[in-house]
Order: sequence, then C-alpha cells, then structure tokens
Amino acid sequence: MNTAVARGLKGQPWREVYHAAICESDLNKLPERIDDAEAALVKRARELFHAVGDEAEERESLEHTMSILHALRRSLKHRPTAVKRGTDLGHQKTA
Repeated sequence: MNTAVARGLKGQPWREVYHAAICESDLNKLPERIDDAEAALVKRARELFHAVGDEAEERESLEHTMSILHALRRSLKHRPTAVKRGTDLGHQKTA
C-alpha cells in the first residue's frame, strides 16, 4: 500500500479526505478522490478495531460515509465517459 494512502492522503484526517472527494467538481479527478477517501476510512476503521473504549459514534459515521462514497462511485457509472472541458459537472452552458 502506498505510504501516503496509508496515512490518509498525506496524513489528513479521514473527514477531510472525504470532504475533498464529495466536493470535487472535476469528474476526471473524482474516482481518485473517492479511492483516497475509501482508503482513509478503511485505515481509521482498522485503528478503531484495535482501540480501547467506546467509539460507536465514529464507527457509525465511518459506515455511513462509506455508503455515501459507494453511491457516489455508482453514480459515476451513469455519466458519459468523456467529460467535456469547460463544463461544471458535465452541465453545458446555455447561451
């Protein structure tokens, strides 16, 4: 595993990596952002697995967040494969 990914996009907390993914407007970069966020979530889930204490709320947040990322990835499959330059999320400007 890439060291940067293991730390969650160069050490950023998983929430920041997740926000970077859901706020990404470039559809060509979005799959990589989703991958980074998923890797950060898995890393944090593993840390919580070995943690002592009640982290139920964060575990639930991780599960919910992973579901959102999976839905976002599935939605990309329904988009055209080529994203036109100069458009925001594939929407064309009207004259």
